[in-house]
Amino acid sequence: MEKAASPAVTTRLSVMMFLQFFVWGAWFVTIGVYLRQGMNFAEGIGTAYSVGPIAAIIAPVFLGLIADRFFPTQVVLGVLHLIGGVLMFLVPWSIQQELAGSKGLFFWVLLGYMLCYMPTLGLTNTLAMRNIHDSEKQFPVIRVFGTIGWIAAGFLVGTLLKADATALPLQVAAGASIALGLYSFFLPHTPPVGKGQPLSITQMLGLESAGMLKDFNFLIFAVASMLICIPLQAYYAYAATFITDAGFGSAAGTMFWGQVSEIFFMLIIPLLFSRLGVKWMLAIGMACWVLRYGLFAMGAPEGVKWMIFSGILVHGICYDFFFVTGQIYTDKKAPNAIRGQAQGFLVLLTQGVGMYGGAKINDVLFTSRVGELSKTGVKVLNLWPSFWWIPACMAGGILVLFFLLFRDRLKPSVDEVIEEAASTPETIQ
Repeated sequence: MEKAASPAVTTRLSVMMFLQFFVWGAWFVTIGVYLRQGMNFAEGIGTAYSVGPIAAIIAPVFLGLIADRFFPTQVVLGVLHLIGGVLMFLVPWSIQQELAGSKGLFFWVLLGYMLCYMPTLGLTNTLAMRNIHDSEKQFPVIRVFGTIGWIAAGFLVGTLLKADATALPLQVAAGASIALGLYSFFLPHTPPVGKGQPLSITQMLGLESAGMLKDFNFLIFAVASMLICIPLQAYYAYAATFITDAGFGSAAGTMFWGQVSEIFFMLIIPLLFSRLGVKWMLAIGMACWVLRYGLFAMGAPEGVKWMIFSGILVHGICYDFFFVTGQIYTDKKAPNAIRGQAQGFLVLLTQGVGMYGGAKINDVLFTSRVGELSKTGVKVLNLWPSFWWIPACMAGGILVLFFLLFRDRLKPSVDEVIEEAASTPETIQ
């Protein structure tokens, strides 16, 4: 492992982060628009946004068994992106095969890809953190290139290529994944830290941290975090389709402004957190999801673009105040010996169980509210409010229960928040 965090090393790690999120940003937003052109849309979109949570549940096992104990991080990262790039190239083919009658092929190919991709989110953070001296000062500079990569991907496929409704975003993602796979072998050597240590399934899954649920406040936080991911998933799965219906032209070229706002709100989190505390930070994050869906619902019938665009711009608050705050709170509540496991347990609850449940529930809601009714000749935009009001009410109900039951007044210092926010993996843009 390279000890000196020289400018050259920082640059190499920044390029890694840029490509890591460029890969995801290239296809994740637009795949719903593409699926709408051919296969059963409701079934296809449900598949596309359920495989990620499944992979998020399985990924910690892979990381514990392979990446932490047997092979250097950069090697595992490279191999996963090379295999993932090949699988992503096969995704458009699997969709065509699905149309020809090969049911289930799309699910298995995309699941295979996500099983390769999801572990790399943790691997890139690990690789960067182990090759810099001062995580508080250096990691934010490196990590922000991930958000820039996501924005660049959306601008490329949406604004420059205007390819939202085609297979091109998937092909761009595949090519970038292979490029990152090859690039990974030239990253700083980062040997496995757990080589030779005994294996424990309980530790790998982070289940030791389940004991933290004995703390009533943490229990309320954990349950609320899992449940709020159900309405959250509606945005990731259906916002691009809605934005296209509303006449914005390019979903990717429009939604990347949400990531632009994210950069701003990430910078002000330390100042707000030290003043407001965890309860108000989480509550504001949840409230902004209610606001976003409300803006979508009210702006839908007439395609009021300023309302819809405002709903996109609050993404920085929606994401940063909820996910980043949750990571910080978990880190502060967990005993030193299981801090890493506690973070894995939170990911299991949110990105895994919560997001998977959200994918399935929102699939049913979309089919009943928009998917089937749109075939009757009714103006599609008139159907969207009945869909968006449901996650708005769900998020509002969870917010009220959380606010009434959660009593922890934790207020970490500004320096503590900066350090923890810098090391928080951003698994969902």
